[in-house]
Amino acid sequence: MTPGDSLARRGRAARPPVAGLHLDSAACSRQSLAVIDATARHARNEAEVGGYVAAEAATPALDAGRLAAAALSGLPDAEVVFTTGSLNALDLLLGAWPKEKGTLACLPGEYGPNLAVMAAHGFQSRLLPTLGDGRLALDDAALALENDRPDLVHLTAVGSHSGVVQPLPMLAELCGELGLPLVVDAAQALGQVDCAVGADVTYASSRKWIAGPRGVGFLAARPELMERLRPRLAAPEWMPPVPVARQLEFGEANIAARVGFSLALGEHLAYGAEAVRARLARLGGLSRTTLADVPGWAVVEEAAEPSAITTLAPVDGADPQAVRDWLLAERRIVTTFVGLPRAPLELTAPLLRISPHVDTTADDLETFAEALIAATDATGT
Repeated sequence: MTPGDSLARRGRAARPPVAGLHLDSAACSRQSLAVIDATARHARNEAEVGGYVAAEAATPALDAGRLAAAALSGLPDAEVVFTTGSLNALDLLLGAWPKEKGTLACLPGEYGPNLAVMAAHGFQSRLLPTLGDGRLALDDAALALENDRPDLVHLTAVGSHSGVVQPLPMLAELCGELGLPLVVDAAQALGQVDCAVGADVTYASSRKWIAGPRGVGFLAARPELMERLRPRLAAPEWMPPVPVARQLEFGEANIAARVGFSLALGEHLAYGAEAVRARLARLGGLSRTTLADVPGWAVVEEAAEPSAITTLAPVDGADPQAVRDWLLAERRIVTTFVGLPRAPLELTAPLLRISPHVDTTADDLETFAEALIAATDATGT
């Protein structure tokens, strides 16, 4: 048995049986029984002893979650803020950024809702040069950043519309040399790509590759940058001093979800982050090889792309939305319809996306390939 096979067995044993076939981890993974139980136990504890008493008792678990998030970001001394998800993290960060209406460098394939948040906070987006597959053209980007310096560089390490992995370590090194703050959206990357590059800020969600509950995420920042932020909801003068990171967490919070997320981060580290990444990359390659000859579809990514995400472009008029709906209704196969709003500056046509997690098997991918053929025929395209 290979290490990957062992990991797949552990992943399946740790989760409830799936009702069908789940190939949608880039949207929302399946939580483990332990994560579900930890979340439920905290909710029950709130009912038994009171919400605030339960929250105080959960402090060690939450602190462990913050440490795990910092470690996976390559920032062991980072200040870590729990958020409601990735978009909330970006909103908190840009809303507190020390310079209003600044300039921000990002890729043409930037996530559509991220672009909306950037614009809402008055940031002017400046697009970085890319190669034909949407990957950052590093040498050209270096010249552009040096000649026309933005206030910050924002990189979505793996897009919502593509499994292409951006050269995150090299951009982190470049930004360090140029003295430019690098902010990394790791929503689609954390757990399947090594994000421990020491960016100035890293943020991500719980529900994707880490397989935690929905409605929670984190924002990790270097302490010196965190102290420069000016939270919109700042501590009033009559309060005792409150660290900036805690000011960003002001307001009600779903502590049960944070407890579940913290446990999911611990599970990920216990499996071995490198082993998980290797298994996911192998599954991505296997997915692309298996789907390469399915009539009516073209695989977007190269087979060797180190990502578990595979996107499929229709070549004979297939409707990705109709196919996605048929697969769910007729075969209980969960996939993702990728519409243009996911990357409005780069996408020109909708796509279909699959994203298997470590418990997916080669037989599962063959089952999907056969179902995709049936779905394409059944939807009349």
